[in-house]
Amino acid sequence: MRALVVYESMYGNTHAVAVSIAAGLSTRHDVTLVPVTRATPELVAAADLLVVGGPTHLHRMSTAASRRWAADAARKQGGGLTMDPDADGPGVRGWLEGAGSLGSLGGQNTFAVAFDTRLSGVPLFTGRASRGISRLLAGHGCRMFAAPESFLVSKKDTLRDGEAARARAWGAMIGAAASDLYAPVS
Repeated sequence: MRALVVYESMYGNTHAVAVSIAAGLSTRHDVTLVPVTRATPELVAAADLLVVGGPTHLHRMSTAASRRWAADAARKQGGGLTMDPDADGPGVRGWLEGAGSLGSLGGQNTFAVAFDTRLSGVPLFTGRASRGISRLLAGHGCRMFAAPESFLVSKKDTLRDGEAARARAWGAMIGAAASDLYAPVS
């Protein structure tokens, strides 16, 4: 299987999680990892498995406004935040809302799964971008085969200890599950 991991990251946490997920997937699959700004229709069309993730902003997927606010926060002196090199451009929401049918691959459906980064706590209070990502992927015809997953950041906007290893294990797990479901057409 060919897996495509697409991520949106403002401060690097979601990028780090995506790298770990890709490493877990690579034990069984050919993996391409790209920021959402480089997720072309050709890359999507070549994928059997699509893994898409982004940060949780204001309890949901980022918006153009929340991305601007995040960039403004990083520019403030003494804030301690550094922008991810690929943070410019549209986020996952804009990419998915502007995409055609992502799920159609020669009559088969693309398998897909979503992830996010969010503050630690009950999702009712922190929100979860991955649920919105899942809904949009399913709306494009993708076959969602696993529940969305959240990876946790601290209040200082750093990935919590153990989350990168958990992301790698999750990547391996979804890779194995996708392999079990995938039966290429001969």
